[in-house]
Amino acid sequence: MLSIVDLIRKKRDGGQLTDEEIKFFIESVTTKRMQDCQIGAMLMAIWQRGMEAAEIRTLTRGMMVSGEVMRWPDGWKRLMVDKHSTGGVGDKVSLVLAPALAACGCKVPMISGRGLAHTGGTLDKLESIPGFNVQQSADQIRTILASVGCCIVGQTEMLVPADRVLYALRDATSTVDSLPLITGSIISKKGAESLSALVLDVKFGGAALYKDLQSAKQLAQLLMEAGNSLGIRTGAVLSRMDGTIGRCVGNSLEVIESLETLKGNGPDDLMELVTTLGGMLLEMTNLAPGLSEGRKQIYDAVIGGFALSKFEAMMTAQGVANQTARMLCSAHTDYYSVLRKSDHQLELKTPIDGVVVGVDGLVLAQVLQKLGAGRSKAGEPINHSVGAELLVSPGQTVQTGASWLRIHYEDPAPGPDQINLLQKALSVGKNSREAEHGCTLVAEVLQPHRDVVSN
Repeated sequence: MLSIVDLIRKKRDGGQLTDEEIKFFIESVTTKRMQDCQIGAMLMAIWQRGMEAAEIRTLTRGMMVSGEVMRWPDGWKRLMVDKHSTGGVGDKVSLVLAPALAACGCKVPMISGRGLAHTGGTLDKLESIPGFNVQQSADQIRTILASVGCCIVGQTEMLVPADRVLYALRDATSTVDSLPLITGSIISKKGAESLSALVLDVKFGGAALYKDLQSAKQLAQLLMEAGNSLGIRTGAVLSRMDGTIGRCVGNSLEVIESLETLKGNGPDDLMELVTTLGGMLLEMTNLAPGLSEGRKQIYDAVIGGFALSKFEAMMTAQGVANQTARMLCSAHTDYYSVLRKSDHQLELKTPIDGVVVGVDGLVLAQVLQKLGAGRSKAGEPINHSVGAELLVSPGQTVQTGASWLRIHYEDPAPGPDQINLLQKALSVGKNSREAEHGCTLVAEVLQPHRDVVSN
């Protein structure tokens, strides 16, 4: 007879849990047989002692089957794809990538999350569009995929219930940064989507969870191993996250920039991520013979307007009025006739002459969070209109007094300390050689193991 207390003691003392013990732990979490204090003790033991690869695989699979595992028509199976990002500033990639993949023949059941702390949430961005409903049942998801090819939704009540419990308690017990627990949480949800291919955007840098490339690579390899062990062809991109992705940060503003990208006017760094992540998925599903051709197909889908048509269809399928969706996707539209616009804007000026080296994305995101664009704990409301537009790019020559940032705010207004923080976030140098990485975000591409057989 397995004992919860014995399991906690074994992991606390550095022991390796058996498959049976891990399954018992997950079952006890899901059925509420375990008290919160006991779950917290186990989480801390895992945080302190870590887990072997075999333990992580069993943990991930156990979490995946703790609830509903989605089922698809046989004809879709090799086409089911998704992506996961470890979180960034101005990360609107999903809004462009999902419809682009659908335009290339994939089925994309993208299950996304909400923003917490400085990281923005895809669901929050989409909810700035009036009528967009991110809560869809499994049957509704299948219907939308059949007609559109993509949807972006929240986690259903029946999908990976063990993760709901563990995720909430990880936050409360300061075990969020445990690699085994991160891996189990991310990959179990993707496994429950019954994917054939998954690409991970693992970020590193000043505005990312991991500050250096090597730490991000370690996480990427753990995630890839867990995904591949479930029969999902899993690859990863290691991307820099120091400044912002694109020029806009904040929910409504990011929707506008995503729509502009889908209309062929996207910033280079955003398009680099979209085409690289999408190209990898097309290669993994054999819809493209290689990464280069896959990137071209995604690029053509965006520039040619095919992805925009899919985004419009996705909006209407998820509750947006036909006229609203059509207006947002039209060539010349006043976005603020549909989306909420902030009451006030404030432009900050460059303090000296020189060349823009970069902007500290973490500082920018933290200030915007406090102004209402984000939340400090789950469930808090956010103001979709709050955000900022970067008016300069790395490598650009600027003169003293030029506008470099436009803040969109309501209540509260940015205070003197926050303005000072933002001004210090701008780095101006003497020449263009100092500019960040020549605006290239992708540092490395990790291809999936060739011997993975999809479920």
